[in-house]
Amino acid sequence: MRTKSAVWGPPIVLLASTMLLPGSAGAAEIRVMLSGGFAAAYLELVPDFERTTGHKVSTVRGGSTGTAPNAIPSRLQRGEPVDVVVMNGNALDGLVMDGKIAAGTRVDLGRTSVGVAVRAGSPKPDIGSVDAFKRAMRSTKSIAYASNGRTYLFTELFPRLGIADQVEGKSLMIEGAADAVGTAVARGEAEIGLHIISELLPVPGIDVVGPLPSEIQRIAPLGRRAVFSAGIVVGAKEPDAASALIKFLASPAAAPVITKSGLEPLAR
Repeated sequence: MRTKSAVWGPPIVLLASTMLLPGSAGAAEIRVMLSGGFAAAYLELVPDFERTTGHKVSTVRGGSTGTAPNAIPSRLQRGEPVDVVVMNGNALDGLVMDGKIAAGTRVDLGRTSVGVAVRAGSPKPDIGSVDAFKRAMRSTKSIAYASNGRTYLFTELFPRLGIADQVEGKSLMIEGAADAVGTAVARGEAEIGLHIISELLPVPGIDVVGPLPSEIQRIAPLGRRAVFSAGIVVGAKEPDAASALIKFLASPAAAPVITKSGLEPLAR
């Protein structure tokens, strides 16, 4: 099994909004830790939030899990100042149990879908049905996937489809930033990328074919489609402004941007 790594791609264009929100008295600076899966929608929405509330948002990036120095759990363990985290919901629940995130502040923002990407301009395989997806996986020369997707692919999906032995030897496990799978495909290191659509769409040089058929739409290691959520950190300096930001990201007004980023919005 080979391993590659890559870096994050550029943010997407901003959207205007006129939503009125409650917030703390006066302008505040809200410090946010953000993981990759919700990043495209977040980067588009935050400038609107700043314009409509007068608050300022400063953001650092990191993974939802792991022990890398920039991972959100590592940053919190070091005591980096922060008000809000936006990350994988299950990982956020773990931080609630660890006393890092205030209980009762979790708000779900968007649900993932796993999709297929190819290098820009390449023929797009038919993945419109489970049988068509199986044929595409058999016929492709190489498949890139993220390291945290291995359980889903090689203990659940591919064995269930009866193609595990046929794809194992041509599969390239990718480690690194959120756009690492897409970047590998853009560079020609793999013909097909299997990854969360919201982390494929911002990557230049690839075409997203579409989501996997709904019957096989699950995401490892959770055993179900992952949810990206926000929560307020224990000891947040600006809890009221932080709450206003989360309400903005979870609002119906934010739903079109979340949908465009490749996630299913979960606004109530």
